[in-house]
Amino acid sequence: MVALAFISFFGVIACIFLTAYVAHLRFSPRSPWMDSLKSPEVIVAGQLLAYLLILMLMYKLVRNHNHGRVLEALRWNWPANWNVYLISGIGLAIVLIPLGNLLPMPKNVPIDEFFRTARDAYILSLFGVLFAPVFEEVFFRGFLYPVVARRFGFYPAIVITAILFALIHASQLKYSWGPVLIIFLVGIVLTTVRAVKKSLSATTLMHMAYNGTIFVTSYIATDGFRHMEKFNQ
Repeated sequence: MVALAFISFFGVIACIFLTAYVAHLRFSPRSPWMDSLKSPEVIVAGQLLAYLLILMLMYKLVRNHNHGRVLEALRWNWPANWNVYLISGIGLAIVLIPLGNLLPMPKNVPIDEFFRTARDAYILSLFGVLFAPVFEEVFFRGFLYPVVARRFGFYPAIVITAILFALIHASQLKYSWGPVLIIFLVGIVLTTVRAVKKSLSATTLMHMAYNGTIFVTSYIATDGFRHMEKFNQ
């Protein structure tokens, strides 16, 4: 698991740099190629490439160790009442959004760079709803949680998984404890659902719905991503 974490961390960095270099050659060969790293589209594309490659690696690892029964090993277990988990994800966001108004929140955080233009906001929204939840759920609730639970037990595994889940988002939030705490609480809820229901697909649906609600709220707050300056008000 530690090796997979290192591979994932450096894999994401390598894919972002590779994507930036390719974008430089294709679209702006006269500019310094490092300038491409400032583009939200390049960063999202690099992350997407890394996520796909890491998912393929995780798939192969599970398949080799479980005689091809990948979904069974990950406890995918599609729930019959799948709509309940979508509604739960929306409810989780509705509950936690007001909490953000009570906690100290920084005016500017690195993730704001992805909301400079409407195009950037749409790209990040699609990535955040359709792709990031799948990767994060497979990694944290599919791979990490079972390993930690076998070693430390039910409750410590939930807390440890939620802490690590929050930490990977901390850099995007300027390491401010308010927004990181909210991500930690999201991690607690998702990991608890995974532990109790033994369904990775249930937490993936919740995660997608949670992110989707955040982006819809942002869309409404900025008048359809037309007034991005409202993020800093």
